[in-house]
Amino acid sequence: MKPDFKKNLFDKRLSYEKFELDFSKVSKNPFDIFAKWYADAEALLADYEEANAVALSTSDQNGNVSSRMVLMKFFSEKGFVFFTNYLSKKGENLSENPHCSMLFFWPVLQRQIRIEGIVEKVEETFSDQYFNQRPLESRISAVVSHQSQEIEDKLALESKLKSFPDKNNIKRPEYWGGYLIKPHLFEFWQGRPGRFHDRLEYYLDNNVWKNRILAP
Repeated sequence: MKPDFKKNLFDKRLSYEKFELDFSKVSKNPFDIFAKWYADAEALLADYEEANAVALSTSDQNGNVSSRMVLMKFFSEKGFVFFTNYLSKKGENLSENPHCSMLFFWPVLQRQIRIEGIVEKVEETFSDQYFNQRPLESRISAVVSHQSQEIEDKLALESKLKSFPDKNNIKRPEYWGGYLIKPHLFEFWQGRPGRFHDRLEYYLDNNVWKNRILAP
């Protein structure tokens, strides 16, 4: 039986006071800190939340900003990968303006990571490989649902889903695939008592990561 979530959450929120950023010992590489914090989030949130859920903000050519939650599926020092419909609103935004930002927030740990960067589409073979690993229902949904487009009604879409003709031979649609966010800025935020938070920013300077401490 799982522990009571509210009590468990409260206890863990209290424990965040033991976390802090030791600025004298931080890595010169922001991906090292990201990997450590992400592993912490996965370990503590596995039963309750998706640690890879991230707020993605994009803007169109006129500067109109929109945000939504996506799932970060892979990361390496090349960047962060998520998958979506290229014809969705975020896809349209990214085709007009490749600059975007991501925000991971893990309240239990009182930690957030803000990342800014530029996107590019991943190779088609990589999108194919990931698409073929997805559950059957998710693959059908990607084909049937034209994300962000107006629909007649929900029942019509569900009927289309149920009557999908060939469930044994589903290929990735050309309009669906992955994006790689190549970061040029990270900000690591660690909550501290009395709102005396720790903030550490990394930025690229001639392809070299540099960091600086920010006031809370």
